[in-house]
Amino acid sequence: MEYQRISADCHIDLIWLPAELFTENASAKLKDRMPYVTESERGPTWVSKKGSQFGLQNGMGSAGRQYVPGQIHRSDRMAEQGLYDDGKNGIRRLTEPDLRIKDQDLDGVQAEVIYGILGASMRLQDDEAATEVMRIYNAWLANFCDSYPERFAGLACIPNHDVELAGAELERVIKRGGLRGIEVANTPDMAPLFDPMWEPLWAAAEEAALPVHFHTIGGGMGYNMKDMAPMQRRQAFAVSITSFQLGMSRILMEVIYGGVLEAHPNLKVVIGEAGIGWIPYVLEHMDLEWEDQFKDLTLKTKPSDYWHRQCFATYQSDPVGVRLLDFLGEGNVMWGSDFPHPDGIWPDSSEFIDRELGELPAATRRKITCENAGKLYGFI
Repeated sequence: MEYQRISADCHIDLIWLPAELFTENASAKLKDRMPYVTESERGPTWVSKKGSQFGLQNGMGSAGRQYVPGQIHRSDRMAEQGLYDDGKNGIRRLTEPDLRIKDQDLDGVQAEVIYGILGASMRLQDDEAATEVMRIYNAWLANFCDSYPERFAGLACIPNHDVELAGAELERVIKRGGLRGIEVANTPDMAPLFDPMWEPLWAAAEEAALPVHFHTIGGGMGYNMKDMAPMQRRQAFAVSITSFQLGMSRILMEVIYGGVLEAHPNLKVVIGEAGIGWIPYVLEHMDLEWEDQFKDLTLKTKPSDYWHRQCFATYQSDPVGVRLLDFLGEGNVMWGSDFPHPDGIWPDSSEFIDRELGELPAATRRKITCENAGKLYGFI
């Protein structure tokens, strides 16, 4: 296939998976703790017996929200293509390979990197059950990607609460084959990435040549929203939605300051859906602080060198970041549509790319929208 556009950030969310996937494939011990679909006042809904709520079946975004016309512009654009109406009618366009390819063809995307269900697994609030959910999902995703390996690069979901379990799941993924990276659960209570507990995972991923991914997660800013007036809750929500990507600076600083990339020079780390405009400031400030007071860390060169050698970040729309490519490095940035999330740009990717990258040299534009991801995930 001749690739012109590869999206480095797309999604398959739990709410679009087959309704019996987890209950049918779980061990006998864990069947009663798996997500499943039940009827509710709003329609078929994904839940667990412990009270976890995952959202409407075939609903909007990772949380399975109900689509409300006129509330989110990007969702309106998706609705115009019949995505949510088809979902209500049981047509799983996102998890039927042939239907998904048709939707990506509509957006001019020849291949995509698929992030998974870690946000949903976190909502289980049951580490043992969540690990089983990830195992089942990873097996399903490998089969899904096998249907069109030239179109799909799936990322295995890996738990973060127990590195031995994470390593065991990684070993299963490597033995099965078919997936092209790992996505480590990114949760607020995750152990810092400079903790020695992570070392076996870094070593195994490096040996297997599987890039390690951390995707942005939602979450508040410490507000007690229950005690707020309605408008204050909206304001707090606006702050959270606007700022959550900046939390990924911690991931970047931990893997670099922690010596992870120094110790594993062939390991690749990807920060998913984080935007890119903030990264030059963080890199510059890391270099400054390292020179000024942290040369006792286990780094043999300045922090920004590790970024350029081993790190990538994805974005869907970031005109400011695009203007900072001299600092970022055109080989470290990967465009993604974020399909099918409501803050994504499907089916209007061409419009966004032309507006934000149109003045760049053709070779640079191709790197960002195709080559960088193509090489990292083995498409080209």
